[in-house]
Amino acid sequence: MAHNEQKTVGYSTAKTSVKPESSATDALPPWLFAKVVEQLTTAVCLTDTAANILYVNQAFTDVTGYPAAEVIGRNTAMLSDRCTPAKVYEQMWRQLKHGHPWTGLLVNRRRREMVYLAELTVIPVRDERTETAYFLGIHRDVTAMHHLEQQVHYQKALIESMVDAAPAIIALLDENGRVILDNHEYKKLVGDLRVREPAAEFLRALRETLGESFPWGGHEEHGFRDKEVSFDPGGKGQPRWFSCSGVWFRERDSSAASFFKPVRQTYLLLMANEITALKRQQEAVGMNAMRALLAEQERVRSMREALQAAIFQMQGPLNLITAAHELLERRGAQADPALRHALRQATTTGQAALERLRDLVPQMPPEAAAPVNINQLLREALELCKQRLLAGGMIVDWKPAPMLPAVTARASRLRGMFKQLIDNALDAMEGNRQQPRELRIATAVEDQSVSVVIEDSGPGIPPELHWRIFEPFFTTKRSTTHVGLGLAMVQEVVNEQRGVISLDPDHPAGCRWRVSLPVKGDDLS
Repeated sequence: MAHNEQKTVGYSTAKTSVKPESSATDALPPWLFAKVVEQLTTAVCLTDTAANILYVNQAFTDVTGYPAAEVIGRNTAMLSDRCTPAKVYEQMWRQLKHGHPWTGLLVNRRRREMVYLAELTVIPVRDERTETAYFLGIHRDVTAMHHLEQQVHYQKALIESMVDAAPAIIALLDENGRVILDNHEYKKLVGDLRVREPAAEFLRALRETLGESFPWGGHEEHGFRDKEVSFDPGGKGQPRWFSCSGVWFRERDSSAASFFKPVRQTYLLLMANEITALKRQQEAVGMNAMRALLAEQERVRSMREALQAAIFQMQGPLNLITAAHELLERRGAQADPALRHALRQATTTGQAALERLRDLVPQMPPEAAAPVNINQLLREALELCKQRLLAGGMIVDWKPAPMLPAVTARASRLRGMFKQLIDNALDAMEGNRQQPRELRIATAVEDQSVSVVIEDSGPGIPPELHWRIFEPFFTTKRSTTHVGLGLAMVQEVVNEQRGVISLDPDHPAGCRWRVSLPVKGDDLS
């Protein structure tokens, strides 16, 4: 017994020495929880499992208008309004019966029959047997917030509808150039131009055209207006022109991390209007004027070539006469005086004649350098040669780069240079009756330069003459009407542009000219 008694005592001692673990709430007085709930600014309602109200706090009275004495013992259905669909309550009770909390929106009524929108959360409260014994309802009036959200949503939808219906092309870009919002016209342009982001092409063209003056970034408050951009699809497609405008604005970042330290994000509202029809009308009018101007320039150029050829032809004999006169002068008294006098007279008269001829050479009118589109100049040159192309049955393979950076140049000089190369190709192909007559022109952007390739299917130039093609008065044409200044003029214009022109020696048939013109060249003035 003693042993057994000792074991019993030992067990009793162990039993009384173990204390249950205490939680932090054990140290708090029970009345504190009631005070906390009562002083909450959120409406709290405690019900039994049949939704009969057992307790409400002061915030509940403030929201609903019902004092505690009027609602205790009544069902929460007194707050319901028929505007709330029955399926909302069905879904709520289905979830609560499974012991899960429910949160949703209900249309409730205040004491004076005023309707409000309540954001309600119902939490099942379990007893010691883990069975639901009560429901704790927490709700707040979100009528004003809902009205504001709906108003913002409506205004947003209205603005988007107006933007989408606008005939202009509109895109909103972030500071990294990514499109975050666009309209229907912009989406159509994506399909028409067959590029992923037309906005990126527009901005690239604007940067290359305007250079350092292109506004980029949030510090640029004024943006840009009515900057023209062209897109050339090549082949039989006609170039399309757009007038672009952009407005920069800054908007506060709405992320939580920027709540106390506001960060402003920069956006660009890009707008573009297609002006292709207007540009084509202008081109039609300008083309007639250009033809008249070109005819005058051709007349002046022919006169210049004829006079320069005459000067060149006279210079040789005059140099011989001058050399003979100087030789006789060195002989002094031994020379025939009459011959010396005749040579002196011939030298003086010849120099005077050359000076008069040089004075008669017409001067080219001065032209200011300006940004030009090489694709446009080539199209104009082809248009000027249209009659010859049709009459000769020429096939033109036109492959322009869709968008080219502008090149600072004297437009008429550069246009005349391209026309001279095209004319040379047509001259070569017109005498070639056995091969197909094909003229191929392509443009591209290479290493900050615009590259132009002009090919023809003519007989070509013999390799042994390649080094002489740019010599003045050298020509491979049999016609006596050509004095051989065309390619010399071409090289002169290319040199003015600080560019490079070359004849491809490896081209299998005909001629392939390569012209490279720097985008950012030196001052041409």
